[in-house]
Order: sequence, then C-alpha cells, then structure tokens
Amino acid sequence: MPLMKPLTEQEIRAAFVNCTKGEAKRLSVPRDLAERPWCDLDFFGWRDPQAPDRAYLAAELDGRPVALALRCPSAASWQMRRSMCSMCLTTHTGGVSLMVAAKAGKAGQQGNSVGAYICSDLACPLYVRGRKDAGVGARLHESLTLEEKIQRTVVNLARFIAKVTA
Repeated sequence: MPLMKPLTEQEIRAAFVNCTKGEAKRLSVPRDLAERPWCDLDFFGWRDPQAPDRAYLAAELDGRPVALALRCPSAASWQMRRSMCSMCLTTHTGGVSLMVAAKAGKAGQQGNSVGAYICSDLACPLYVRGRKDAGVGARLHESLTLEEKIQRTVVNLARFIAKVTA
C-alpha cells in the first residue's frame, strides 16, 4: 500500500475541503514538516497550539491531498474514562476526543457537521505501527497483520472524509 508522500505547507493549505480559502490561509500549519515521519503516516494530523479546540488532518485520497479542519471540545473530566479511537481502534484513558468537521460546501455553511472519536494527538498511524505507545492495554490483541490494521485505519479515515465531503 502506498504511504503518504511528504506535503508542503502550500499543498496542505490548498487541500482543505471544509473551510474557506481565507481560513485555510490563516490556520496554523506545523513548521517542521520536513522532520515528520512521512514514511509511517497514512495521514498527517496536528493540533493547533494557539487554539486547543482546533485540530487538522491531511490525507491522500485517489492520489490527491485532502485536508479537514476539525473542532474538538476541551478536555473534561468525563474524558478520563477509557475510550477507543474510531480510526485506528487504539484504546486510551483520556486520549480520545470527539473531533467534529463542518461538512464541505453548502451543507457546512448551513451548520451541518460530522463527528468521530479520534486519538486526541491524531497519531493513529504511529499507534498502529507500534511507533508510539498509548500504554498497557491500548492495543487489543488481533490476528490481523500490520498491513491489514493499516488498511483498516485508511478505510475508516476515507469513510470519515467521505461523510464530510458528501
């Protein structure tokens, strides 16, 4: 399965499907894109350090970059229970957030949105590959191969993006 090619800041900003060009121009993109572990990423996600309730993700679908602006509620005491990410199926205590994306186009302008429970740090590809540890019991024992787990994560992400762009 092809991995994500490294993206530039300009490619990321141009790929947003659920915000205006002006919003995409103003949002915070990490400065260290060249140092990111692109060879281990199925998608690139990050939180906005200036706005803790904002997160973003960029992926390649059908050979083209697609990016989403996400909103996530601030951490609350209810988030200290164990929750499972709907993308990579990693279980965290307090490390999964409801991420909400405005729908693309007119539906989003009318206030419609789609949500999913996603790893709060958006490091799903690294958890799946064992490059990042979410603690004891975070990864359930499965008979799937690593390739199959990666494929499942990619399919879950593609379904979420499809709901946003529908």
